[in-house]
Amino acid sequence: MDIHHLVKMANEIATYYEQYPDHGEAVSAIAVHMKNYWEPRMRRQIISYVVEEGGKDLKDLVREAIQTLPDGAGAPAR
Repeated sequence: MDIHHLVKMANEIATYYEQYPDHGEAVSAIAVHMKNYWEPRMRRQIISYVVEEGGKDLKDLVREAIQTLPDGAGAPAR
């Protein structure tokens, strides 16, 4: 899948959850959404984008959520 499309999708998810008053809850909700609704290859691709390129086009909430994914642990949040 095109990384630009994944970035757009992830940022749209973050736009919804950034309205949550609790920052940690928003990050957790994004991670849960990605675990439940994104195919593993989509998650791997967006994690690689963060690890290899810094994920500069992603919202901060998304980068934080990616760090909490089992296969994204340790991905740098830039």
